Amino acid sequence: MGLLLKIFIPLLGLALAFYFYPATETFSEEMLRGKRVIVTGASSGIGEQMAYHLARMEAHLLLTARTEAKLQKVVEQCLKLGAASARYVSGSMEDTAFPEVVVKEAENTWGGLDMLILNHIGYSQFNYFNGDVGDVRKLLEINFLSYVAMTVSALPMLKESGGSIIVISSMAGKIGSPFAAPYSATKFALDGFFSSLRHEFDIDKVNVSITVCVLGYIDTENAVRAVSHVIRNTPAPKEECALEIIKSGVLRQRELHYPSWSVGSLVLLRDIAPNFLDSLIRSNYNVENIR
Repeated sequence: MGLLLKIFIPLLGLALAFYFYPATETFSEEMLRGKRVIVTGASSGIGEQMAYHLARMEAHLLLTARTEAKLQKVVEQCLKLGAASARYVSGSMEDTAFPEVVVKEAENTWGGLDMLILNHIGYSQFNYFNGDVGDVRKLLEINFLSYVAMTVSALPMLKESGGSIIVISSMAGKIGSPFAAPYSATKFALDGFFSSLRHEFDIDKVNVSITVCVLGYIDTENAVRAVSHVIRNTPAPKEECALEIIKSGVLRQRELHYPSWSVGSLVLLRDIAPNFLDSLIRSNYNVENIR
């Protein structure tokens, strides 16, 4: 099986790269200069790295996360890197009123919005599902419903600017995998909602793009701490991941698969060889470390 994977998966990834990322337009950092961007979950990990990339591109930034002290440091660094402006609003997406508060801050500050990057997630255990429905509801509020609420609040400004929505999802939102049932459910919900919304935008000729970013295992501190003892794969770099997310949003791609060769190949295998895929997924887990 090892030889098969070394040959088969890269070939699949190459084919998918041509399918999902046709070379219709070239990315340039100048495309972000002066753009007004909200980034949620921006105090660490991929969100923090996106903020730094956007700052170097001279965008206006409004960052959100739970921890104010971390946000302050990220904003300070963004200003040093060249952001046109940078500010933050701290709070929890468990508070159903908070999404509207964030968007209102953008409206009051800039009078408009060009890009909404939805990246935040709530805490979930990487383990067997324990049957706690309350935890699932809580995670759905943070990982899914707050994304919907942010979109609803921001949509009038995004329609006016012909802007973009970037939704940070996961391979767990395309392919079921063990030990992440509640988390996976929220990511599948994102894929379903925003894919449906994209259809409606196209039907009504709404000039707002939706890019769903399907990410694999990334070397963020939280991800490595949660799963490194179980998953055998090597994580991909968060800095490169963050840049690819920004590029995909600016170029108004419908989906980003990152790392493209591995995520894209697994998504294709889901449809043509689901039983083989299930076996492949389970073979990459050190199950004894989860018990």
